[in-house]
Amino acid sequence: MEDINNKQDLMRTIQVKFPRLSKGQKLIAEYILKHYDKAAFMTAAKLGISVGVSESTVVRFANELGFSGYPKLQKALQELIKNKLTTVQRIELSNDFVSEESALKGVLKSDMENIRATLEKINHKTFEDVINGIFSAKKIYIIGLRSSTALAEFLGFYLSLILENVKVVGYGVSDIFEQIINIHEDDLVIGIGFPRYAARTIESLDFAQSRGAKVVALTDSLLSPLAARADYTLIAQSNMASFVDSLVAPLSVINALIIAVGLREKEKISTTFANLESIWEEYQVYSFKESD
Repeated sequence: MEDINNKQDLMRTIQVKFPRLSKGQKLIAEYILKHYDKAAFMTAAKLGISVGVSESTVVRFANELGFSGYPKLQKALQELIKNKLTTVQRIELSNDFVSEESALKGVLKSDMENIRATLEKINHKTFEDVINGIFSAKKIYIIGLRSSTALAEFLGFYLSLILENVKVVGYGVSDIFEQIINIHEDDLVIGIGFPRYAARTIESLDFAQSRGAKVVALTDSLLSPLAARADYTLIAQSNMASFVDSLVAPLSVINALIIAVGLREKEKISTTFANLESIWEEYQVYSFKESD
């Protein structure tokens, strides 16, 4: 039962079980059916307070649905709504997630958890396959839109210093499809996207697959629409009950990709950066003045 991953299945299960639930558990069921978007980010204790039952009743309710504990039910609820929350709903939830006084600690703790979970979930063999794919590709296209633009630009910036066949696709004078019109089967497309997934990124991966190109997705789940269109999927957890997307774990995975590619091109990188240092100093790109 713990692999429930869509609204219809979970809500249907609650409805089917409803007649056999205790009075307190029925109150929980009614609340979740009406407000599952809010319940997804409540602790068992807070959910209990909201409906007027004990925390243990909430735990028993989760068990009654077939979950080993309340955290499993909560995770299932979060999977349902993470791509459906509007920005306004995220703002409302963030008020419950952290107070202004605890924002620093709460957000940093959440990001630490995202990195920890990513380390557990990411497939090391897939990571190696992606690195091999980068080196075997004739051209590498990187596409990440909306909040993922920063990730795509960062990855593109550093890969372009190491490799000569990297193109970052983004909004600009040309339409997205005009920038990827020449994709063919020898190319690699890296798509980056997290809830709420940008429709144009998904469409671009569809186009890439239709042209026979290899597709890599950096996304939050194997259930992601990007993963459904990818040959290789790198999972990076991005949970954040806020209007701000948590991109810390995805950026960490991107750092690992850049370092792994760089390790295979040590000599080239040394030469490139030696040349860049001379250029930077000549044209004063950075401040080279020593501090007093």
